Amino acid sequence: MLQCFIYLAVAMVNLSCGTFKRGGVLPELLVFVAYCLKLYMWVFVLDALLSWLVSFNVLNTRSQVVYVVGTALQRLTRPVLAPIRRYTPDLGGIDISPIIAILGLVFIRDVVVLGWLMRPFFS
Repeated sequence: MLQCFIYLAVAMVNLSCGTFKRGGVLPELLVFVAYCLKLYMWVFVLDALLSWLVSFNVLNTRSQVVYVVGTALQRLTRPVLAPIRRYTPDLGGIDISPIIAILGLVFIRDVVVLGWLMRPFFS
């Protein structure tokens, strides 16, 4: 998490200096976007773990902390999971939409951001 803020600070300093050349603001900004996508993947994992713990009665949603954390995680993940759930088949009690969302985020981070967009800076 600290690395995200360091990369953002470096990107803002380079942006204020106007360095858009090779090795300037864009690589740091793309690395920051990659870290944000990685953080968002962890939000999906935490949402899945929390839902399992609540469904197995390990955690109780009557607790204020569990309720607030669960609501925040659901508000962060539901806009992405709702369209995926619309197109995935019903597999009984198994929800594979977080797995599909995580795989999509991995593709966006590794192939699009770190692959295609970073390629001109290292060739």
